[in-house]
Amino acid sequence: MTQAFATKTLPIWRSMLFVPVNNERFLASAPKRGADVIQLDLEDSIPPDQKVEARGMVRAAAARLAAEGVQVVVRINRPWRQAIADIESSVCAEVMALTLPKVPDASHIRAVGEILDELEFERGLPRGHTGLVAMIETADGLGEMRAIAGAPRVLGITVGAEDLAVSMGMVPDARSLYVPNVMAVAAARAAGCLPIGYVGSVADYTDLDQYRRVIQEARRLGFEGGFCIHPDQVAILNEAFAPSAQEVQDAEEVVAAFEAGLREGRGAVRHKGRMLDLPVVDQSRAVLTRHRAISGLAVDRGGTRSPDKA
Repeated sequence: MTQAFATKTLPIWRSMLFVPVNNERFLASAPKRGADVIQLDLEDSIPPDQKVEARGMVRAAAARLAAEGVQVVVRINRPWRQAIADIESSVCAEVMALTLPKVPDASHIRAVGEILDELEFERGLPRGHTGLVAMIETADGLGEMRAIAGAPRVLGITVGAEDLAVSMGMVPDARSLYVPNVMAVAAARAAGCLPIGYVGSVADYTDLDQYRRVIQEARRLGFEGGFCIHPDQVAILNEAFAPSAQEVQDAEEVVAAFEAGLREGRGAVRHKGRMLDLPVVDQSRAVLTRHRAISGLAVDRGGTRSPDKA
């Protein structure tokens, strides 16, 4: 299920759950976690001496998840020799995107795109089948964020808190991460891709009440989804990055009142003590569009649709 945004058609990715591709227990339970996307990991969760073996598991794992109706993304490694091997092992019909760590500039995206062009052609996939998620984790990437977001194939960008903190020589806390994350939202919106993330660390999952507050703040900043490493984070992401029932009701009332005014020849309408003009109505229409898209996401693994709980 996708939504139109700017000039691209983008997926609904509220929750992107990392699963080590070589962990059978996690892989078996992944479809039951409720995440919009399972992000098979070849990077941080895989020890160096297991990289080759893990790489060989990607396509079978992706096919297994896709057969259960799960969207699949693969996070690859950054060093070129590993990255190219990861890409070769990951491009297939069941993998919809690759997550690229430590993207330094748009030329890196274009280089990966050339490799993808060849592999998609060789494997009978449509050109552009494999999207990209760019992780901004270095000082040079931070300065090139807008160009990265606008590069071909980029579906979303996100700030990697820990690696960026190392590169910047800063402590990864709410104060230091605020500006980079707002920059990411602005770059994503300007380019028409997904702003993914929140002002905090993906590793902070033990205090779920605090995590919920962080995610709620992320939505107010304009983010549309986030990475997570623990299943307990999934429901919080899905709820916070979806319009609430009250928001949907309010949006419906705003649109109905405005359209009634237009039929009466009025371009601005007073509704519940608020003046409704086109920008206000456009916000309400965006809420309803997202609600409809999210409502179509929930599909039980038997193949029949069920109402979305978010």
